[in-house]
Amino acid sequence: MPVPSAESSALPAPDLAAGPGVPAGSAGDDRGRRWLPRRPPGLCLPVLLIAAGLWGYALPRIGFRDMGDYGLLDRLPAAYHLSLLVLTAGFVLSLRRAGTAPWWPAAHCAALLFALKAPPAVLYGAVRYPWASKHDAVVETLLANRALRPGAALSGNMSAYDQWPGFFTLNAGLVRAFGVETAAVYANWAPIVLGLLTLPVLVLIYRTFCQDWRLVWTAVWIFQLANWVGQDYFAPQGLAYLLHLTVIAVVLRHFVRPGSAGRLRDRAFLDPAAAAVPPPTGTRQRALCVVILAPLIAAVNATHQLTPVMLCVCLLALNLTRRYRNHGLLAVAALLMLTWDLTMGRPLFVETLSTLRESIGELTRNSRAGYAGQLTGPGPELAGTAGVLMVLAVAALAGAAVVLRRRLTRGALPLLLVSVAPVPLFAVNDYGGEMLFRVYLFGLPGAAFFAAAALVPAVAGSHRSRARVRWRGVSAFVRPAVLLMLLAGFLPSYYGKEKMYYTPPEETALVTRALDNAPDGSLILAATGSFPRALHRYDRLEHWFFAEQELTENERMLKDPAGYLADGIPPGTTAYVVLTRTQDVYTAGEGLLPAGGFRTLRAKLSASPLFRTVEARPYGVVLEYRPAIRRTTPR
Repeated sequence: MPVPSAESSALPAPDLAAGPGVPAGSAGDDRGRRWLPRRPPGLCLPVLLIAAGLWGYALPRIGFRDMGDYGLLDRLPAAYHLSLLVLTAGFVLSLRRAGTAPWWPAAHCAALLFALKAPPAVLYGAVRYPWASKHDAVVETLLANRALRPGAALSGNMSAYDQWPGFFTLNAGLVRAFGVETAAVYANWAPIVLGLLTLPVLVLIYRTFCQDWRLVWTAVWIFQLANWVGQDYFAPQGLAYLLHLTVIAVVLRHFVRPGSAGRLRDRAFLDPAAAAVPPPTGTRQRALCVVILAPLIAAVNATHQLTPVMLCVCLLALNLTRRYRNHGLLAVAALLMLTWDLTMGRPLFVETLSTLRESIGELTRNSRAGYAGQLTGPGPELAGTAGVLMVLAVAALAGAAVVLRRRLTRGALPLLLVSVAPVPLFAVNDYGGEMLFRVYLFGLPGAAFFAAAALVPAVAGSHRSRARVRWRGVSAFVRPAVLLMLLAGFLPSYYGKEKMYYTPPEETALVTRALDNAPDGSLILAATGSFPRALHRYDRLEHWFFAEQELTENERMLKDPAGYLADGIPPGTTAYVVLTRTQDVYTAGEGLLPAGGFRTLRAKLSASPLFRTVEARPYGVVLEYRPAIRRTTPR
């Protein structure tokens, strides 16, 4: 047992169990009771039920099958929007007694997660995000081969998935345990499952720095509204992110060095809402925690390429504080990362190192979103604008709290450092056009906490100034207004490009038939890889997504698409062109092809004697390359 230090004699914290309005040190006196808000008259459950009823009524009326330029935005019925308004009102109401009944805000946060992200899981008959179907293909291949091949050169850059197989081996086990045919059966539920698992981890992190349940649950609510980037889908990133947050939560709770808190043990020096610094741990206890965390960190390394880098960067930032200066854990995390990169992940790791010379310092290029082109069309453009505004709004709220609530910032400085630590990675690599989204994702937990601190006033204490009392009254109106604004920003950010993400089941069946019938070793050509089952049988087929390049090159390709593709097909190769509705929507929305370009591409290839139509449907066409025709056709 560690010897009690001087830090254990900290002054008692204000009792917030009876509610966030109780003055410090006076939870039981009459003066404290005057500051207690009135208990909600049992409205939390009825409000939740009303919101659920409206949501259930709206669900079958969502017109997802005939989405237009604005994705789901103009297909969501009024009842759906009303259910979100009622849910927000219920959450604000539940905050009034969050100190004595924190389960009500928790229930509202879980309901918000379900209300926002469950419609695709309930309604769609195919995997949301067409590119997520390649993860299902990896699970299928792993089950079929019963082996990993990290050194194999697989088409479509799929080798990396065998080099970081943690997510896929887990789902292979789940497929067997559930007795289902493929992971596609439950893939659309990943955002809800991962979101529910993330909730207690966020609460644990926030409670490390704050004892005001109102602020904690408001931060969780903002996190969910601001988590529009779509990285929580059926993919390794979502699982690795959950593991990353779990490691950070354990470090923040159990790695405090003795004698490092200093004045942060003094309640007079802290914000009234701030929590006392966790008890210090000795060298042996921290060493034991490192041993316990090592398998979790190893799981992060086995699951995803970028998340271990983010974890090491965050641990390095924590080492800048006297409170969490633990070089041993950072060394273990870095060693595990390098060990994996130089063994299982060596092929991709070496390839990435070779590209760093070109990408380091290219801030403009590294912060771009997507492969090439720019968002085109009313829905994608609105989604892009809304996403930028959401980032600015959360950053502005967080910045205001950092400046105006400096005493809370002092106590929560480690969380602030963890949030800004990933930002320098912009100077290293663009991560395939995704670095912008990943940096935002890893900085979001801290940003949401400080944004909530700007909306939730400090609890009443011994220094009850007139300005603070006035702000408490104003915040009662400002907080719900800001939460509604963030809700209004989430919907276009998350659903504005939904037309790219929804795939009719008939299109999925068409692609599956085409790839099942293709002989082993065939080359599959498509405008982009963002269509359902694009990489089905990827271990037996080759792929060329010929439009994933700059717009100028694609404009040149459209002048003679048949000749362009024929020049790129190796002699003697059996090749098929698969063009689908989802490719049309994606290439137009991402600006890869000019307006009407996909229609031109399909028409010219279908009319060319170099290609024979195998199957043609309104939602797609399959063409077979006939090289013998080319030899007898003059150019």
